[in-house]
Amino acid sequence: MLLTELVTNNAAAALMFPIAYSIPVTAGYDPMTFVLAVTFAASTSFISPYGYQTNLMVFNAGQYKLSNFVKAGVPVSIAFSCAALTAIIYFYPIVRV
Repeated sequence: MLLTELVTNNAAAALMFPIAYSIPVTAGYDPMTFVLAVTFAASTSFISPYGYQTNLMVFNAGQYKLSNFVKAGVPVSIAFSCAALTAIIYFYPIVRV
């Protein structure tokens, strides 16, 4: 989630996917839970205007400051992360292969 604040969501997913896939496979678990977590986290750019194109457009057009994004984005990121992780673990529990 923190990586997608600095680079685009595609780049964050591409960088983290090999890690999210290899760790559970090496430990003998199904990697789907971890891959879904990376997929959702890569699309969670609420704290910074630089991680996603529309954030940058709104940042410039609305003449916002970085502190505005941080104030509004941190609670949304925490709520989204909790909801996404809860749903992922509920629908795709971590199982041994």
